[in-house]
Amino acid sequence: MARNRHRPPAPNPLDELVQLAIDLDLTTLATTLPDLLQQAERDGQSFTDFTSNLLRSEIEARHNRRLERSLRCSKLGTVQGLQGFNFQIRPQLEPRVVKELCAGRFVQERRNVLCLGRPGLGKTRIAKAIAHAACLAGCSTLCVVTAEMIEALHASEADGSFKRALRRYVKPQVLLLDEFAYEPFNSTATSHLFRLVAARYGQGSIVLTAHTGFQHWKKLFPSVSAAVATVDRLVDCATILRFTGKSHRQPKEISGAPLDD
Repeated sequence: MARNRHRPPAPNPLDELVQLAIDLDLTTLATTLPDLLQQAERDGQSFTDFTSNLLRSEIEARHNRRLERSLRCSKLGTVQGLQGFNFQIRPQLEPRVVKELCAGRFVQERRNVLCLGRPGLGKTRIAKAIAHAACLAGCSTLCVVTAEMIEALHASEADGSFKRALRRYVKPQVLLLDEFAYEPFNSTATSHLFRLVAARYGQGSIVLTAHTGFQHWKKLFPSVSAAVATVDRLVDCATILRFTGKSHRQPKEISGAPLDD
């Protein structure tokens, strides 16, 4: 924002500096300037150090605001992260591999990550931790429940906004598809899913959670050929994380007689 040429200078030099910062859209600097000036006078900072601290405060604030926007747009919600996750009860899940995925190289290589295993084994937690790390590293990220995404794509056909809706899921560098293959796909869902996977193939990464292994996914598609067309692109060069062991989800209390099987 350019300075208002018709605004007379403020009588107080500090007020004038604050107003100039506002005119230049340096919102954080305008707020922190009085404190930074006091610190500079107290510490006897050089002009170079003072200017460096001044500009650094604005840059850090802008970075934090961008990060907050990215996290909000990612729809990741609550992220528990890796701290406290018990890898010992997941014998086939290597901590080294998961931590390497959190480093984000798979995003640069545009590879997929498939988290497979029965419910309650921590797939979504690990998938979110990986996607969250990518988001913190500056990668555009979006988390969706697969069924809800397909419903949104289907609904967009009614008002002719399908291409725009599809772009929403193709554009992010990392797309987290939670609860993939939770229920069978009809022909329309299969078409939407194939177009999405094909558009992202080699262009962006998909982090996916599913209750069954991909070899069983063909039962969820209308035909074997439809399954192969989609699954092959998902699996190609992907990192597959297998979750085994007992579920960590337990009831708080049990009351009454056991149910008959």
